[in-house]
Amino acid sequence: MAKRVRDATLESRAAREKLKPRGKPYYKAIGPSLHLGYRKGKSGGRWVVRLYVGDRNYRVETVADADDRLDANGGSILDFWQAQEKARELHTKQSAAPEPAALTVRQAVEAYIAMRDARESRRKGRAVRSDASRRLHRYVLGQDKRGKQEAVPASALADMAMAALTDDDLAAWRAGLSDTLKETTKRRLANDLKAALHTQRKQLNAALVVNDGLKGVVADDEAEPVARDNQILSDAQIMRLLDAARQIDAELGWDGDLFRLVSVLNATGARFSQIARMKVRDCQLAEARLLVPSSRKGKAGKSGASMIPVEPAVIDVLRPAVAGRAGDAPLLERWRHRQTPGSIRWVREGRGPWQSSSDMDRAWKAIRERAGMPGVIAYALRHSSIVRGIRQNLPIRLVAAAHDTSVAMIEKHYAKWITSGLEEMARLAIVPLMPAPATDGKVVRLDEARRS
Repeated sequence: MAKRVRDATLESRAAREKLKPRGKPYYKAIGPSLHLGYRKGKSGGRWVVRLYVGDRNYRVETVADADDRLDANGGSILDFWQAQEKARELHTKQSAAPEPAALTVRQAVEAYIAMRDARESRRKGRAVRSDASRRLHRYVLGQDKRGKQEAVPASALADMAMAALTDDDLAAWRAGLSDTLKETTKRRLANDLKAALHTQRKQLNAALVVNDGLKGVVADDEAEPVARDNQILSDAQIMRLLDAARQIDAELGWDGDLFRLVSVLNATGARFSQIARMKVRDCQLAEARLLVPSSRKGKAGKSGASMIPVEPAVIDVLRPAVAGRAGDAPLLERWRHRQTPGSIRWVREGRGPWQSSSDMDRAWKAIRERAGMPGVIAYALRHSSIVRGIRQNLPIRLVAAAHDTSVAMIEKHYAKWITSGLEEMARLAIVPLMPAPATDGKVVRLDEARRS
């Protein structure tokens, strides 16, 4: 409790009666930047408080009537000591930090987009917009007219306060997405929104369960594309693709860069983003294994690498990329080109790491055409690697760990192949117990059949 300040001219009725009435209050300093004043009128006085608000300015506010004629009641009529306490209360309220404005979904999403754009720009070495930026602007924040694209209004979700957000709000937003959107697009979009909200999770409504509102969003943000039958390749098909990759590499002058990339994608079953971050030291020649960095998906702070044993032929393909290079240099690189001024000719400018899966789009199209598989996607190499592990009866947990995903994701997207694998294992465990049929029509006892 603050120390009470005494003043012989203000603290009693008798002392105040001797003061002359005037418009300017009689002030007493009762704290830093704080004065209690008494404005004397002809029929009594009133208590006022003078608060310093900065830049040599003060704010004067009437507190209550003084107890000149009536006894103090602690409310509308105050004595000198009560007026001091009231003045200090007002001073404390003024000095308190203002309540922060409620954070909206728009602000959380904009901060997330800025982070994703900055990360993508660092990876590509130039200013770019991330895929998350495009999706969230179009389906959450809204966007102005862009070329042939019409303007898109912001969703109702955008300006909702994070603290007031409910599962129903998220469910209504997701239900309002166009039916023309593919389910995989909706899943990626919902994952983007979930990640944006979780960056400001302390601001979220405590009762909100984001996954319940955004149905279809997996718990660890690993939105594995659905593995369709035509994207699960046989060993023969993969060999055709690899042979085609070697041919296209030579014909288009990739100097082995393209074939090395496709070979590592196939040998590890990893995502492109993981392969692109591998360093020279991650290729362990003597052990015939590769260390694949953990993906950026899932919980923040995930680090480390998966150790993937590979066949010696893959190591031989990588030897030229390792020889004489620093351990922290990118393992897989490619030539970069620039157009000469005033010419349509492109020349090699230097080598650098692969930056985006789009870097191989045109080459992959040529590879699959050469292999006679025009519908196959590059991600099929990952699908096929996972299914190959399942068919080899490896534990699902081991398959998941080797491919940097979760058991739940394996069970969800590759259930068909798990089931067929279990049948094969169960068939191997069959023990023949049925008695052999008798040749004369009589049943032969099992022990007799065994002796014979």
